[in-house]
Amino acid sequence: MNLLNIWPVSNISVIGSGFSSLSAACYLAREGHNVTVYEKNGTVGGRARQFEVDGFRFDMGPTFYWMPDIFERFFADFDSSPGEFYTIRRLDSGYKIYFGEGDYFDQPGSLEELKKSFDRLEPGSGEKLEKYLESAGYNYRVAVDKVIYKPARSPLEVVMSETMSRLPQFVDSLSSRVARSFRDVRLKQMLEFPVLFLGAKPEETPSFYRFMNYADMVLGSWHVEGGMIQVAEGIKRLAESMGVQFQMDSEISAIESKRNRVTGIRANGKIITTDTVVSGADYAHTESLLPVNKRNYRDKYWTKRVFAPSAVLFYIGFDKKIKNVAHHTLFFDASFKKHAYHIYDRPGWPDQPIFYASFPTRTDSTLGPEGKETAIILIPTAPGLIEDEAQKQKYFHEIIRRMEKMTGEKLLNFILFCKSYGCSDFISDYNSYKGNAYGLANTLMQTAFMRPPVYNKNIENLFYTGQLTVPGPGVPTALVSGKIAAEAALRYLDGNKKH
Repeated sequence: MNLLNIWPVSNISVIGSGFSSLSAACYLAREGHNVTVYEKNGTVGGRARQFEVDGFRFDMGPTFYWMPDIFERFFADFDSSPGEFYTIRRLDSGYKIYFGEGDYFDQPGSLEELKKSFDRLEPGSGEKLEKYLESAGYNYRVAVDKVIYKPARSPLEVVMSETMSRLPQFVDSLSSRVARSFRDVRLKQMLEFPVLFLGAKPEETPSFYRFMNYADMVLGSWHVEGGMIQVAEGIKRLAESMGVQFQMDSEISAIESKRNRVTGIRANGKIITTDTVVSGADYAHTESLLPVNKRNYRDKYWTKRVFAPSAVLFYIGFDKKIKNVAHHTLFFDASFKKHAYHIYDRPGWPDQPIFYASFPTRTDSTLGPEGKETAIILIPTAPGLIEDEAQKQKYFHEIIRRMEKMTGEKLLNFILFCKSYGCSDFISDYNSYKGNAYGLANTLMQTAFMRPPVYNKNIENLFYTGQLTVPGPGVPTALVSGKIAAEAALRYLDGNKKH
């Protein structure tokens, strides 16, 4: 519905071009407002940028396309569909997990085959998995249909029969829930792994979040042809079709305000007047652009939050195709708990890290030269650990050694290209607080209305979107966050100052 007959056209500035900012820009432009997106880097997508070297194309950030229904719902709001902007296909295998040399698990694409695979590791576990996923599916529908699109202004928003019947699941942990149904350590790790994308330990993640297992094992893993950057570029084209302007290489150094209203932003040293600001930049960084008395939170608040991990990444081009790996491959041949301890309990560098590897050329030949392999390696690390070259080289040789051992292939001498990326890069490229990669952890005390709000409490026309506010981390939820922030801004523009 176009609301031009309700409010006059406003000039709206959107800071950043990650998925939440792109989403917000689309919803604001749909109502006829003049929207300009300011991005400090040269391309859109935020963490979902891509770079190319010698024919190898690397997604720098997200590599999983999960929850396709959220993307469909987003495009449907604009009488469109994902297929008009990019092409996806479901992977036959979700991922491969190495638990040790000769000990691995290939996740089948179908539930029936998955149940059989579970039974082979633990007799009777297939039927338990079906019941577990049935409950997880119910949680997924509650989360998507009833909860995550709410603005999280009040605890009453989540008080409904569907959530009240699940109340114990917000106290019970995912880890304890999994342990009640499965004994095999490998099965437990498979079911606990998706919460890494929520940025918290399974022991501290409410069991309600097992809906992530439904997203993983039932809705499946999908691949975007050409990489995740195609999604960002597609939404950019959608936004441009509605008149959104994009100013690249435009770094915002201040948000100007008078009394309780934003009056402008300082981009590349120049003041640009604006009626409303929606910031998809890092929440803490956005606050730093304001006078202290205009911020929602002081620095002390952020130091007490539980942040999701940062990461050390390696983008590698191999001079051959690699056998015995899948598009998504997890190396859990080290202690999951010891690694988590060094992220959340005593931040430090783990001796033997678990890590994730993406080999997109297993699926998409356009992402690398013929006969070669594009690889993206991610090691979760505690936020705030600034790596040096020696630390990165240590991890690089550690992961190559273990990949060679697990796959039975020589790899080191076949490396044509390698670029590393770490906490310091997240800070410099994205102004990320402590260099976090995934935002705030989704612990019980940082869920829904207990997350930082989408509105500024002291400035009536400043709004926030992204992974540090509601609903939380992840690409699908970023699209939702953009919609929530845009709706809050539209309420303001309609003259309803109540956020």
